[in-house]
Amino acid sequence: MLVRTLGLSALALSLAFAAPALADEKLPADQQAKVEDILKKEGFTKWKEIELDDGFIEVDDAIGADGKKSDLKLDPKTLEIVKRKAE
Repeated sequence: MLVRTLGLSALALSLAFAAPALADEKLPADQQAKVEDILKKEGFTKWKEIELDDGFIEVDDAIGADGKKSDLKLDPKTLEIVKRKAE
C-alpha cells in the first residue's frame, strides 16, 4: 500500500511540473481589440503591453486621462478590471 501511495504521489508531482505555464501569451486579435475598447472606455489613453499571464489579462503601464500610470489585471472571461496597481 505504501508503494502505491508513493507511486501516485510521484505521478502527481511529475504532472504538476510537466504542465505548461500560462505566462506572457499574446492575446488573439479579436480579444486584444475588446480589451483596448474597454481601456478607452475606462479613460486610459495609452498602454505599453497587453498579455495573458498567470490566468489574467495584464496591461502594463496604462496611462489614465489624469496622466497617472497603472498596471492592470483583467478577468479574461468578463474583461472586468479586477486589480489596479499605481506605478
